[in-house]
Amino acid sequence: MSEESQEKLSNFLRKFELLNQEEIKIYIEAFEEVKIKKRQYIVQPGFTAKHKHYVVKGAFRSFVVGDNGSDHTTSFAIEDWWISDYNSYIYQQPATMFVIALEDSVILKISREKEKHLCDTNHKIESVIRRMAERGLAFQQRRMISNLTQSAEERYDLFMEKYPQVVMRLPQYALASFLGMSTEFLSKIRNKKLKKRT
Repeated sequence: MSEESQEKLSNFLRKFELLNQEEIKIYIEAFEEVKIKKRQYIVQPGFTAKHKHYVVKGAFRSFVVGDNGSDHTTSFAIEDWWISDYNSYIYQQPATMFVIALEDSVILKISREKEKHLCDTNHKIESVIRRMAERGLAFQQRRMISNLTQSAEERYDLFMEKYPQVVMRLPQYALASFLGMSTEFLSKIRNKKLKKRT
């Protein structure tokens, strides 16, 4: 594993203010560094997601495909974010979604077996993993409520406000799918906002 990857994950873990340097080292040693090419899949339906992934460099998109062939973006991940098919990862059942690289990327991956062993043997590492899971759950709830209560334009504005560093790196179709609108409708919203500025 490169020094850069170790340092990035170390810095992420320090934010929780729970682990000492030795515990951070133990956790990081459970990971494997992998280089991923643009358009390469790291999770596919029908195959069990044996790992969850920390993004050191690059960008990823997870999506599902409906019966009519249209795809629906479920999440994104850029540097310092995590991604997997979590239902498949946690229960070790076949995945139901795709996870694809949007850019050439570098990830650190940890297997479910290694993570469970760490949780069983180190209470503080278990607490960090639980907090990460809680943050992910809270994000999904906010997104669900936003989809139910806000207009498409309000959802776009909120995403732009919270994740400006992500928007420029996403294909328009993927962002539209994530926000629950057509690519054409997203274009209309963007054009409308551009006209307001001029």
